[in-house]
Amino acid sequence: MIGGLFVYNHKGEVLICRLFRDDLTRDAVNAFRVNVIHARQQQVRSPVNLIGRVSFVHRKTDGVWLVAASRKDANAAAMVEVLRRIAITMHSYFGKLTEEAIRSNFVLIYELLDELIDFGYPQLTDPSVLKTYIMQSGVKAVTQEEQKQITSQVTGQISWRREGIKYRRNELFIDVVEHVNLLMSAQGQVLSAHVAGRVLMKSFLSGMPECKLGINDKLSIRDTSRIAVSSGTLDDSKPEPYSNT
Repeated sequence: MIGGLFVYNHKGEVLICRLFRDDLTRDAVNAFRVNVIHARQQQVRSPVNLIGRVSFVHRKTDGVWLVAASRKDANAAAMVEVLRRIAITMHSYFGKLTEEAIRSNFVLIYELLDELIDFGYPQLTDPSVLKTYIMQSGVKAVTQEEQKQITSQVTGQISWRREGIKYRRNELFIDVVEHVNLLMSAQGQVLSAHVAGRVLMKSFLSGMPECKLGINDKLSIRDTSRIAVSSGTLDDSKPEPYSNT
């Protein structure tokens, strides 16, 4: 739960100040500037700082400080991820996240923040979805049918892929990348051995087809030189949301 979000330049001047909850005041802006940005020792390396009773989580990129503040017992890791998603969204709109770009896009940034965070809770952080109705010049006027498609894309399970995608040729490229790790003693004894791998997929399929991929969870490797058979188990198999599998 984020109480407010602030953006500072390298001098500590406030560029953006957006309060989402009433339990946080603008005094928190000065507290972070004095205790972190203008700290004489300049040894504040932790991204999480507790000043008074307010927790501050910051991220510095391109000379700009992105800061999220909360008086509640919020999840610090979630706040770090929200700042990362905000930086990605602004990069997709402005290119580099610089002071000049922020000053030139005040109105658009506040519109984005209203969509990204609602009453302190992250809502919509996918830039591809935001760009369907928030353009560089402001909010795009859409018809009722387009609004239904946007609502379905935002609230559905496939917000990362819009409808109506068509390719001249339906193709699917799959790469299997494996990393073998082996630790042996001086006497030739195997201390630890494991294989970590990823299945990378690049889809050029029209629409939203159902793709079924089969992977054996039990593997058997036969060594003909030693007449031995070893077996292994696939662990931590997690599909990434890039295809409807």
